[in-house]
Amino acid sequence: MIVKITNYGAIIMSVSVPGPGNTRNDIVLGFDKAADYLKEDYLKNYPYFGCAIGRNGNRIKNAAFDIDGKKYAVTANFGPHQLHGGKEGFDKKVWELITSGEQPSPFVELQYFSPDGEEGFPGNLTVRIRFELTDDNELSYTYTAETDQATAVNLTHHGYFNLNNGQGDIRDYELKIYGSTVLGQDEDLCTNGELRLVKDSLYDFHSFTNIGERLLQLPEYDQSFVVDKNNDPAGLALMAEVRSAASGLLLQVYATDPVVHFYTGKWIPEITGKDNTKYGAFSALCLETQIHPNAINIPHFPSMVLRPGEEYKSKTVYKLIG
Repeated sequence: MIVKITNYGAIIMSVSVPGPGNTRNDIVLGFDKAADYLKEDYLKNYPYFGCAIGRNGNRIKNAAFDIDGKKYAVTANFGPHQLHGGKEGFDKKVWELITSGEQPSPFVELQYFSPDGEEGFPGNLTVRIRFELTDDNELSYTYTAETDQATAVNLTHHGYFNLNNGQGDIRDYELKIYGSTVLGQDEDLCTNGELRLVKDSLYDFHSFTNIGERLLQLPEYDQSFVVDKNNDPAGLALMAEVRSAASGLLLQVYATDPVVHFYTGKWIPEITGKDNTKYGAFSALCLETQIHPNAINIPHFPSMVLRPGEEYKSKTVYKLIG
């Protein structure tokens, strides 16, 4: 495996594995050069290819929340709501390279300092992300963060996966999600506090299920699934698996977070990516691990408040088999 990362947006630009003969299979959407992520035709229909998401993944309803009785208004960039950290989230920041090396496995660690008030969030927040690639074909990223004021933090990473070198789309893939519950959403895709059992519904992915067959009954998937946790001593749980018969690859997603958000990429713009590959609707899928979206506004969801003296930490592992 070869992984390419840029410190602009902490973007994973490429995850390349050997293919038949002397070919290679790059399983994430993106561009050939870091500068391509700044192009106007990409930014005007911006899909967040492969980037770090913060301070908050997914949506904050009405772009506001309370902490300890004090109300905070954050930047609205999705109608009246906030999406993925605001107008200029962690995905558009230049991160500092802290360290890199080869032991125990090749790794890169990046850091970003988010000042008090950025996009409306309270507190000076220092965030680090460590990427590591193992000999077991596992690419992991680990977030840590500290703050000097109570603030809202829910970090994720927005990889778009296509297991066939960016070719075709994901409607012939099979997906399995290890969650018995999906979070209810309102008409603006903000979670509303409901916990819905998936059994015998169109959200039931307990066994490998053809995505395209489901998309004949629903226009898209853009939902958060609460994963049934096991007792792994490392805190990692198998969240989801997706496989492609065409490439023979199986991607497993493990994480310490409680939720995996499944997005079928319906709104990927028609754009030319790496190796002059044409992208568009359903060219890839996302499996974003995080705390329950909008948890800051829903008391019975897990807390996403980080306080001084505490450390935010989450880890996600992508394992390739095939």
